[in-house]
Amino acid sequence: MRIALVNYRYYVSGGPERYMFNIKEVLERNGHEVIPFSIKSSKNVPSPYEEDFLDTVDDQTYFAQSKKTLRVVLKSFTRMFYSFEAKKAFARFLDKYKPEIVYIIHYHNKISPSIIDVAKARNIPVVHRISDFQYMCPNALFYNERKGICEDCLNSRSLSCVKNKCVMNSRVYSAIKLAAKKLHDFLHTTEKIDAFVVPSTFTLNKLKKYGIAEDKLNHIPTFFNLKQEPDVSYLPYFLYVGRIEKQKGLLTLVNAFVGSSMKLKIIGFSNDGYEDELKEYLSRKECDIEFLGKKSFGEIEPYLKNCLCTIVPSEWYDNFPNAILESFAFKKPVIATDIGSLPELVEDGKTGFLFKYASPEDLKSKLKQALENVDAVKVMGEKAYEKICTVYSPEMHYEQLMKLFDKLVEK
Repeated sequence: MRIALVNYRYYVSGGPERYMFNIKEVLERNGHEVIPFSIKSSKNVPSPYEEDFLDTVDDQTYFAQSKKTLRVVLKSFTRMFYSFEAKKAFARFLDKYKPEIVYIIHYHNKISPSIIDVAKARNIPVVHRISDFQYMCPNALFYNERKGICEDCLNSRSLSCVKNKCVMNSRVYSAIKLAAKKLHDFLHTTEKIDAFVVPSTFTLNKLKKYGIAEDKLNHIPTFFNLKQEPDVSYLPYFLYVGRIEKQKGLLTLVNAFVGSSMKLKIIGFSNDGYEDELKEYLSRKECDIEFLGKKSFGEIEPYLKNCLCTIVPSEWYDNFPNAILESFAFKKPVIATDIGSLPELVEDGKTGFLFKYASPEDLKSKLKQALENVDAVKVMGEKAYEKICTVYSPEMHYEQLMKLFDKLVEK
């Protein structure tokens, strides 16, 4: 099958891109032709198809990092709402390569929903994998710094987005994102998409509540592309891997270690200065916490092999984080918050521990439990690894995905 694979980045900046390159490898390994469509960037992984990519707005990963010139602002807002430039570029791409199906990883803000109209005009089925809550929430998180978890926009109180400055802490940007969402609702964007791949049942139920037809929603968990069984040890330190952001629960995380001799290593980066805030806060505390900065997955592997457990302290509805699968692949249980999709992945007492939302005290008790029961941790690690080899294997994901693709192409 010839598959167009669409994502607004063709380099790894987070979980969606890791999935994109992993599924591309799996599909090609099984004899399919995968043709990427993305945005030109100096950061891109080299591709023979880059000449067909959409022109860049600027070369920054995040809009917050961009210089807000008139050109950047106008082009960014056009892409956010409905871009005829993207529509023409994708039309040329489809006419040139003639894929049988379009598989979208992420298009919001950087490409445009206009590409969906192009595919539908050519009777090419479109599948969208859901990575966040963009269709339901203007900031895509169901979270704002004033309220924490917030579902106002899902519950028909969308003006709360502007009131609470949910996007970039600005009423102006929040109003613009809300207007774009309203336009996409008016254009019936989700109705034009043939099927959605949803990693968690939690997110699937939110999409159902939003109004997407249940027969379009397909629960297909993410996978880990395991190369070989790892040789691991269980040293007395804990590991956090991910972005250093407030909604990721970092303050709860570090407070669980303050005033104790327990060791924590943090791998990740911050785009908004939050890492510096945490370091300043901890400079006045007694703790054994080490910030290791941003690292490639190859550089992270030794820490995963040797830690006791990893921690996912999210305080937003993290949608099936790759960090959990990566931990399981190295036979390490996960200590996670008891919200969102996390209880689907982490079985309390079997493949890790769940702790109460935003409770450093409860997290600390789980950390002590792990340190005092290393043999039990090893057993949980083996059970987690079994999940990677079965439920979250490339073979299982490929089988489910191709069953969906075949059905849509035959139709």
